[in-house]
Amino acid sequence: MDKARLLTLILKALEADREVLSQQLAASHEAATHSESKAENKYDTRGLEAAYLADGQRRRLHEIELALAAYRALTPTAMTDGIRVGALVELATPTGSRWLFLGPDAAGLKVRLDGHDVLVISSRAPLGQALLGREEGDEVEVTVEGRVHRQEIVAVL
Repeated sequence: MDKARLLTLILKALEADREVLSQQLAASHEAATHSESKAENKYDTRGLEAAYLADGQRRRLHEIELALAAYRALTPTAMTDGIRVGALVELATPTGSRWLFLGPDAAGLKVRLDGHDVLVISSRAPLGQALLGREEGDEVEVTVEGRVHRQEIVAVL
């Protein structure tokens, strides 16, 4: 798998998210400031609700901008000294295998590369923390909701 192509796919997905969110932010800002959103009585909260929505969207847009900056600064390198941010990892699971990319941000994003779904995780996630410093052949163990999940590291790119 080509990590440079993976980074391009992640950047494209983030840019698409940014574009959609920018449009939604403009619409919610318009709704918050429109004359019809002016409160007619003390129980009318349409304008206030639209303003809260716009504020949340503005914060999310900022998060996407930070993620874009982090990915633009990331250089694909070989992982010769253990897993770290920028690693593409294949894990063997009881149901097969899955690919993860340990990214600087944008956890939860999924992209499709070479016929495989690749899930972006961060080092702040329990699995991301468990992977740091590990190598091919190592087993990682993560406890989720009281259940222990063990997975073997099959490949590190």
